Amino acid sequence: MAPHLNLGKYPTANHIQDMLKFTPILLAILYALAMYRFSAWRLGKELDAKSTELADPTLEARLQHLAAAVDLKRIKVNIYEIDPVNGLAAPDGRIFITRGFYRKYTQGEVTADEMTSVIAHEMGHVALGHSRRRMIDFSGQNALRTALALVLSRFLPGIGVYIANALSSLLMARLSRSDEYEADSYASALLIKAGIGTAPQKSLFVKLEELTGTRGGAMPAWLMSHPKTKDRIAAIEKNEARWLD
Repeated sequence: MAPHLNLGKYPTANHIQDMLKFTPILLAILYALAMYRFSAWRLGKELDAKSTELADPTLEARLQHLAAAVDLKRIKVNIYEIDPVNGLAAPDGRIFITRGFYRKYTQGEVTADEMTSVIAHEMGHVALGHSRRRMIDFSGQNALRTALALVLSRFLPGIGVYIANALSSLLMARLSRSDEYEADSYASALLIKAGIGTAPQKSLFVKLEELTGTRGGAMPAWLMSHPKTKDRIAAIEKNEARWLD
């Protein structure tokens, strides 16, 4: 008599096909986790190697006002030794301004209060959890792009990758703009509480178009990672009017 085979213990062809459908998603999740850890490690090493602590008496005095407003003894800021004009809130909570930005300040193109508003903005990213989440979002964007490309390429060979890139970029740009509005709001409240006010925050946004070469750009606001200057200023003034009534 032939032995009885219980085939129910083994996956059928349909089961295998169902599992294969989720393979791109599982691979994307594993890829995102690996990218997050690697990106955080690489960024930390880069910042350690190319940064020094800010030592500027004028800015330090203003930072003491910010620190007092949030019950901190001191706010430590570092200079990141690169030329582009920018500020940075690292996933580990450290705050940086670039050498190029600091140079604009020492040359008189940016005032001390305006530079302080940048630091307040980056403090907002840290306090609101944006800096850590952005690293996760960056890894997630790559994972999302990979998963979408794998799926869309089955149905749209040749152009699926481009569609995946566009969709993931649009999504991340929208999330980034939301973070910027939130950090602006935090900075406005902090600057008002510290007795500095929002005027330098608003004047700096106008200057940044010149300093970063974005004035007159034709890129639509919904494609940009930062909101339009006029929209940011309008949001600040709306908050200020509500808070100070």
